[in-house]
Amino acid sequence: MIKYGYPGRTEGSIDAPASKSYAQRAIAVATLTQGESILRNIDHSEDTDAALSIAQELGAEIKLSGRECSVIGGRSLVGQILNVNESGLSTRLFTPIAALYDKPITITGHGSILKRPIKMMEAPLHKLGVKISSNNGFLPVEVQGPIQGGEVHVDGSMSSQFLTGLLVTLPLAQQDSIIHVSELKSKPYIDMTIDTLRAFGAEIENTDYKEFIIKGNQKYKPTCYNIEGDWSGASCLLVAGAIAGSITISNLNPRSLQADKAILHALDYAGAHISMEWDQVTVSRGRLEGFSFDATDCPDLFPALTVLAAHCQGESTIIGTSRLKHKESNRATALAEVFGTLGINIDLSYDNVMIVKGGKIKGGVEISSHEDHRIAMAAAVASLTADKRNKITGAEAVNKSYSRFWDDLNKITFKQAKK
Repeated sequence: MIKYGYPGRTEGSIDAPASKSYAQRAIAVATLTQGESILRNIDHSEDTDAALSIAQELGAEIKLSGRECSVIGGRSLVGQILNVNESGLSTRLFTPIAALYDKPITITGHGSILKRPIKMMEAPLHKLGVKISSNNGFLPVEVQGPIQGGEVHVDGSMSSQFLTGLLVTLPLAQQDSIIHVSELKSKPYIDMTIDTLRAFGAEIENTDYKEFIIKGNQKYKPTCYNIEGDWSGASCLLVAGAIAGSITISNLNPRSLQADKAILHALDYAGAHISMEWDQVTVSRGRLEGFSFDATDCPDLFPALTVLAAHCQGESTIIGTSRLKHKESNRATALAEVFGTLGINIDLSYDNVMIVKGGKIKGGVEISSHEDHRIAMAAAVASLTADKRNKITGAEAVNKSYSRFWDDLNKITFKQAKK
């Protein structure tokens, strides 16, 4: 699909999309309850829909009504092939969950997810009593339980998502478990997982993110659960307010555990004007100066941060590029290519660092999304300050996380004359 990024100023307000990270966690846990859970404020995205489909294969009954979802858990297996679509979280979340069952279950997907490594799951699951075989460390992977629990080591340097999968699964194992974790990245995402588990009645003991003690034979309790707004999805549009006028976004929890709430710090460092009232955040244009920001724990912010840095005077330094290799694209090199096309110089010659030199955004160019939802959004927002519209190919990629992105961007953009 082709969309155009138009020059224009931003003004107005929208609601943030629901957090797909919280939604996938809540769907998974609700599937493992005995009874009905109500998930409120749920949005459709490819990742969330993949989690709902998997829940049905695992025996849950799903009923959707507007932005409310009923999940009746059961653990009576329906199918033995789980399709994660292109969701990294669903891959690493539902693989351990599938190991609760005593029948072989295959986890597969399509597109970029087939190139994202899962080898870090194999040895820990095997030690926990699971039969597991993969495609040389990639999907598809077959697992057969039941998972027993026990003591295991997990490498958290690449992703926290597999740890999330174990934390969701092991409370239901027969034995108590201890997870030793080394070099954990994205700690806020583990806080989100534990927060979700507590809402459903489970307890996890966390010792400085290096050791997690989990009692076995716990039971999840059906509950009514509100999915909070998504700081990840909102990040690019908050940057739009900073570079092109102003924007107010509602349904954002100011006390959220989401890592990507840190976009507010970056906007503040750069000099944007920020005000908050209840669940509303307003960002408006200021004199933007180069900034330094460590995105190690919030790598999904890189595209939005790159847009912001491109509009700052001088150079900006963003740390954490090592976290970007195994996203929907090799996101660091994809961003360098996209913003190079837009006339912005990005230096990736330093280890784990991106340096962005602010400048003028080019118009009249064609940009590939690299089939990456966050790059498609970043390209559209960056184009707000170009002198001509830009053509964005692969624009449907936004459906992975934020299906109404183009409509929301259109609502708050007053376009200049089309060129």
